[in-house]
Amino acid sequence: MKLVEVTTSSLAKEFILANVVINKNNRGYIRPLDKDVRQVFDRKKNKAFRHGTATRWVLKNDEGELIGRVAAFINKKYKNKGDDVPVGGIGFFDCINNQDAADMLFDVAKHWLLKNGMQAMDGPINFGERDRWWGLLVDGFQPPAYCMNYNYPYYQQLFENYGFKIFFNQICFGVDPKKELNRKIFERHAAIASNPDYKALYIRKNQLEKFANDFTVVYNKAWAGHGGLKQLSKDVVLKNFNAMKPVMDERINWFAYHNDEPIAIFINLPDLNQWFKHLNGRFDTVFDKLKFLWIKLT
Repeated sequence: MKLVEVTTSSLAKEFILANVVINKNNRGYIRPLDKDVRQVFDRKKNKAFRHGTATRWVLKNDEGELIGRVAAFINKKYKNKGDDVPVGGIGFFDCINNQDAADMLFDVAKHWLLKNGMQAMDGPINFGERDRWWGLLVDGFQPPAYCMNYNYPYYQQLFENYGFKIFFNQICFGVDPKKELNRKIFERHAAIASNPDYKALYIRKNQLEKFANDFTVVYNKAWAGHGGLKQLSKDVVLKNFNAMKPVMDERINWFAYHNDEPIAIFINLPDLNQWFKHLNGRFDTVFDKLKFLWIKLT
């Protein structure tokens, strides 16, 4: 086996291709958009490079076939509650079901992090925001949502055999919209709806600035300061809302108010992967975008 650090554009393409090759028989796998992965390692587009750096490797067998990949990150702004030493990150891990191969990938990332002053290794995480490429899937192997990690079940064993320990569990639940809701939900809604001090509004695309402000108020009171999460500004939220606007469905994004003060938010987006899965990772050219629009409308 041979490890190669990604230093050229052709190796960057192999880094993306490794994920495709290794997961070709992985039921439920949806190829991520190439551009989304490239942007993580683009110094001009990823603001995490202001406070850190990243590198990547691909692993090949003796025949030159891709059998693994990994990336390592240093972000001086990255910190979890309870961290008392400098922590580096790894992510974009893919590997055949072979512990020796996995150990080579983990080792090269660990040694690079140690060389750069890190004393602990967290992963799989993203070099950037936590809303994408975060965590290891260990249960509920359903097709992934947009920019979510997806992996074989054996990845858990590869990580644990190397010595990784669970830092926290993130549990996501799904609801079948075709099934009737629990009766208790209607009862609780009726009790609150009868009180004129409460009201609920769905988002309007022509009033995004107002709803961005309301989102910011609720988010900062509910989340900022927990688990290292920072205060959000209205400008950041508005920028995200405008980015979401082309695929936003107004009727599935709701805001609750008490005496006209925002107190709760429920934000949903259509699962873009159900459209992107037909693009085979490509979304760069005008033709790709026209194909996406055609798929979206059919």
